[in-house]
Amino acid sequence: MLVLIILVVILVVLGFMLVGTYNRLVALRQNANQAFADIDVQLKQRQDLVPNLVETVKGYAAHEKTTLEAVTNARAAAASATGVQDRVQAENALTGALRQLFAVAEAYPDLKANASFIQLQNELTDIENKLAAARRFFNNAVAEFNAAIQQFPAVLIAAPFGFGARTFFDLGEDRSAAEAAPQVKFS
Repeated sequence: MLVLIILVVILVVLGFMLVGTYNRLVALRQNANQAFADIDVQLKQRQDLVPNLVETVKGYAAHEKTTLEAVTNARAAAASATGVQDRVQAENALTGALRQLFAVAEAYPDLKANASFIQLQNELTDIENKLAAARRFFNNAVAEFNAAIQQFPAVLIAAPFGFGARTFFDLGEDRSAAEAAPQVKFS
């Protein structure tokens, strides 16, 4: 009888450990999902600013059609991207296109002094700062989740319950391209 009681106690303790570990993994996964949703909000706000920015620049630099089209196309690609990796690539392309646009704007003193352009540029800078913070928060949440699913005893239940490693929102190999100064050439 004593052996049966000890066995039941061990099973109950293991059951509580299983439930506790599972609930912790669910909470960490939700934290990472929420962090990605925060990034998504900032990206959407940035994408919403792009048409206004393009229209403002169009009025001053109409012959910069290639640059304006690149920004518009990059925005469309970013808006339709799904998944972390696709979003990273599309958003990096949009960032590069926006840098080109601001580099072009440097050649137009009237545009640089335009109140609408200045306001849009300030809003974009604010969003970029919030986006950087949201990316850091997301990457921290992903790191915590990824570490948790590799720790014992969670490693025993993570895979069977569908908890797989998450991908970081990182510039990765495209970091040097995104940080490079834009090339401006006037033909």
